[in-house]
Amino acid sequence: MRKVQFKKALLVAAALAVTTSAAAVGKLEIFSWWSGDEGPALEALVKLYKQKYPSVVVDNATVSGGAGTNAKAVLKTRMLGGTPPDSFQAHAGQELIGTWVVANRMEDLSSLFKSEGWDKVFPKDLVNLISSKGGIWSVPVNVHRSNVMWYNPAKLKQWGVSVPKTWPEFISTCATLKGKGVAAPLVMGENWTQQHLWESVMIGTLGAQGWQNLFTGKLKFTDPRVVGAFTTFGKVMDCANKDASGLSWQQASDRIVDGTSAFNIMGDWAAGYFTTTKKLAPGTGFGWATSPGTSKVFVMLADSFGLPKGAKDRAEATNWLKVLGSKAGQDAFNPLKGSIAARTDSDLSKYNTYSRSAATDWKSNKIVGSMVHGAVAPESFTSAFGAIIDQFAATKNSAGAAAAAQQLAVKAGFSK
Repeated sequence: MRKVQFKKALLVAAALAVTTSAAAVGKLEIFSWWSGDEGPALEALVKLYKQKYPSVVVDNATVSGGAGTNAKAVLKTRMLGGTPPDSFQAHAGQELIGTWVVANRMEDLSSLFKSEGWDKVFPKDLVNLISSKGGIWSVPVNVHRSNVMWYNPAKLKQWGVSVPKTWPEFISTCATLKGKGVAAPLVMGENWTQQHLWESVMIGTLGAQGWQNLFTGKLKFTDPRVVGAFTTFGKVMDCANKDASGLSWQQASDRIVDGTSAFNIMGDWAAGYFTTTKKLAPGTGFGWATSPGTSKVFVMLADSFGLPKGAKDRAEATNWLKVLGSKAGQDAFNPLKGSIAARTDSDLSKYNTYSRSAATDWKSNKIVGSMVHGAVAPESFTSAFGAIIDQFAATKNSAGAAAAAQQLAVKAGFSK
């Protein structure tokens, strides 16, 4: 009888141990659009998280394709349906704030920024971009630069031209190159890359403060200075290839490598493409400069993660955010992603030549947010702006494009 009771006691104890162990295992769902070439960078963060929190089961819920478009569609369904992921990727700034913060779906992370000391290692301009209504709403894990002009140093030397520093100088250089038989001195790709170019022309013409005023409603798109910048943009587009709409950004970049075109305005993910895919050495195989008129200005975009209200695994998600914002996390992720750390105390020995130069500028330049990549305008504006650029490309009607953009800004709620 005692043996039977003893065996029962052992079985009960074993069952309790299993139950307790199961309860001790946490879960974390990470929602992003990082896959393919970007997958290893995310895996480096997940590995670091598992080292710190080995009992947590991580669900890497990646929705690939469409440069995040597919993931955002799935996210919208889940957020509105009351089943948010524990933490999700979004472009830092208005893409998150103008969609989910205004809908009261996100937690304020101000206390986490203070406890982790992030207010001392993230630049003030960056913190301002991810803040609204007295709160801080996401943790940026990286920084990309939008305003970069790429070129082939050997070809510029062969053509006898130097890197233009202003947009009028750029237009003059294009005329020179056309005279030397270069049919399309500037290479562009599909619509979003043309918006990307527009952004650099605007900032290079209006200046950093003018650009910021445009997205706070202090400067209207119909202002003569903005209309004039649209006109400059039209002249810049006249320097470009006619088959732009059929090219990806990588295919456009290829024309710099093969010497078909002289210049390309693209974000610094192009540096990763040149070095990793094309096996080119920075400084010799490819060169770079800030886009004309934007010296000492860093036009940034960042991938960030926030904490949705109602997250099932809130404690685990908070620890995930701590890993993202840590020096170890950012230095594990960014060398693989081809971006730089949002923190200013990064270990630059882990980065390549281009990234080290970008990190130096990140510490000293005036930082402004990218419109095209979600930092300064809500998604309701950015998703509709492409049609304005398409129309402008066909008509070159500066006043008409400016008026359409102003109507869009009023509808989006940041201008009157």
